[in-house]
Amino acid sequence: MSKPKSILKVALPLLLGVALVWYSLSQISVTTLIEYFKDANYTWIVLGVTLGILSHTSRAYRWLFMAEPLGYKPKFTNSFMAVYSAYLINFTIPRAGEIARASILTNYEKIPFDKGIGTIVAERVADTIMLLIIIAIALFLEFEFIYNYFADKFNPTSLVLGGLALIIIGLSVFFFIKKSNSKFAIKVKTFFTGLIEGALSIFKMKRKWAFIFHTIFIWVMYVLMFYVTTFALPELHNISIAAVLIGFILASFSIAATNGGIGSFPEAVVIAFSLFSLAEDPSRAFGWIMWSTQTLIIIVLGGLSLIYLPIYNRKKTIV
Repeated sequence: MSKPKSILKVALPLLLGVALVWYSLSQISVTTLIEYFKDANYTWIVLGVTLGILSHTSRAYRWLFMAEPLGYKPKFTNSFMAVYSAYLINFTIPRAGEIARASILTNYEKIPFDKGIGTIVAERVADTIMLLIIIAIALFLEFEFIYNYFADKFNPTSLVLGGLALIIIGLSVFFFIKKSNSKFAIKVKTFFTGLIEGALSIFKMKRKWAFIFHTIFIWVMYVLMFYVTTFALPELHNISIAAVLIGFILASFSIAATNGGIGSFPEAVVIAFSLFSLAEDPSRAFGWIMWSTQTLIIIVLGGLSLIYLPIYNRKKTIV
């Protein structure tokens, strides 16, 4: 990869994040935002943080099942610290955390780097499948709402014609990619082939049901973490499950848009909640509360992990 391209891949998400922070704070005064933080019920926030820690702990434990077929028995403590270190590093360079996590496992568990990356990619496949399932559940539960929302915005005939056009375009793209040997087509085919192979490899795992249980548990904790934190603000007490699911989905995508979701997370929440006629100020405040508390935990535990990793492993070596 060329140097300018590498710089752009690092700089663009950061610049986008800064721009979105500026935009978000231009839509709600800092004084108002501070008031929301002061008046929030921190019992629910602490519960949300706890659920977040449980999900990340489960992620660290789940990875042990990936290493076992490779002939390795890594320590859970190292896996836990590697997960939090990766999350922290992702705030500096997007997606660099996965490489750092594999490097940590190579350094302290002697797992070859390529095999470590392979297990992490397989994990991402499982997580992608879970996110797709959550999207499917949201669409199933709220199909009527989503249909009526777009029907109000657009003519129903246009929606049907648009849907048919999308299907035709989708099928055309599918057959084009299937037959094409262009670089883009090969990348797309490789991605979906890897997705399918990764999904099937889970069922070949010795402890596949434990892996599947932890995968479901991780994502249930994520959704619950998002949901229970809404109770911190009185204005969101009557929020619907549909709003929570749509908000969670958009917020999840926002994390990939900028470094750790900086700036993009609160605005994704506002977009989702506005679909359900929820006021912008509490929605934006919730987004900032949710993002900042989870980020604080990642900074603290990720920082401590990076510091303690060499100390913990030196002690183990001496013993």
